[in-house]
Amino acid sequence: MKQFTIPFTYRSPLISAIKNTRREQDKMKKDFTPTMLDLGDVQIYLARHFGFCYGVENAIEIAFKTINENPGKRIFLLSEMIHNPQVNADLQQRGVVFLQDTKGNMLIPFEELTADDVVIIPAFGTTLSIEEKINAIGISTKKYNTTCPFVEKVWNRGDQIGKKNYAVVVHGKPTHEETRATFSHAAKVTPTVIVNDMTEAIKLSKYITGEKNLELFKEEFAGRFSDEFNPEKDLQRIGVINQTTMLASDTQAIADFLKNVMIAKYSLTEANVAERFADTKDTLCYATNDNQSSIYGLLEQEADFAIVVGGYNSSNTSHLVELCEEKLTTYFINGADKITDDNTIFHYDLHIQTEKSATDFLPLNRPVKILISSGASCPDAMVEAVIEKIAAMKNCSKRLEELKNEMLLTN
Repeated sequence: MKQFTIPFTYRSPLISAIKNTRREQDKMKKDFTPTMLDLGDVQIYLARHFGFCYGVENAIEIAFKTINENPGKRIFLLSEMIHNPQVNADLQQRGVVFLQDTKGNMLIPFEELTADDVVIIPAFGTTLSIEEKINAIGISTKKYNTTCPFVEKVWNRGDQIGKKNYAVVVHGKPTHEETRATFSHAAKVTPTVIVNDMTEAIKLSKYITGEKNLELFKEEFAGRFSDEFNPEKDLQRIGVINQTTMLASDTQAIADFLKNVMIAKYSLTEANVAERFADTKDTLCYATNDNQSSIYGLLEQEADFAIVVGGYNSSNTSHLVELCEEKLTTYFINGADKITDDNTIFHYDLHIQTEKSATDFLPLNRPVKILISSGASCPDAMVEAVIEKIAAMKNCSKRLEELKNEMLLTN
């Protein structure tokens, strides 16, 4: 596996030692059981896979390298490079300025850029129209492009099936940077529509079967279909691709559902289903799959509660939270500073999209078991900081240091 050069402050010797040990023990990545840190009065179960993925480390390396290679130049990021507040703040402290917010709203007009400026494309990629605007200024969008290779893989798959006369259904969050970029690339080649979830996939199916009036389509999918999209004609041959950070099980369920709709509509068999439905299983991101599979393994452990660390606007992290919430109390935090010395935790509620507080969340007078994971854009150092905070509150810091030393000696 390629080793990336990223700021050492994002690394954690403890987490690296744990991951290295698990990697050696499970080279085929078939074991999704968690790693247990026994600190005495607190047992912490770490998910098998969590934290920075290939695409995120690649983006961070390119971004910091860009800063070092361009002293004195104005450096802009199209939007948040990844959905992690610490990493984005670090880049801003180094002088990088964001051109857009995460919804695509302009913070600085493109007209203020010059050909001497540097623009970094974030890991989510961007739309073709934005690329054209930046290139027209005289700034290359290829030179400092951190688009995740697995996002580009989805684009390539959409391009391939589009050229075979399939329309593309994108499973993703319509306002997410990656979904906007994927939609743009697919729509250049073939009719394209976005569905956010199974509910919308079911709505779309009604136009395939003819159960709904075509005039309603423009209202139900406003802003989420390509120019001149004709549901009656374009939904006769389809394929599903996805925003890589969605729940893999959700994408698969939507694809299976739409496939069955096509089978029923056109009396297809497995032998000839490709006449109407393209196989696109290979667009599911490996890191998303591994992290989500690790949550299922983590949840097999009995515990008092779970903590998931990551940016509040991180799609992949939010799905890990959703999985944990199905079984036990889950605290979604973006750093160890959300845990206070008076035993209060400030955590993000996905359902009302606001931060709440829970007092006396950590039992101090009895042993406790905690499940911990983090999103693909969360530095391992942030997870270690959370572990250290909990260990201190449970008077287990000495045992944690002993455990660190033991693990570092064996790596």
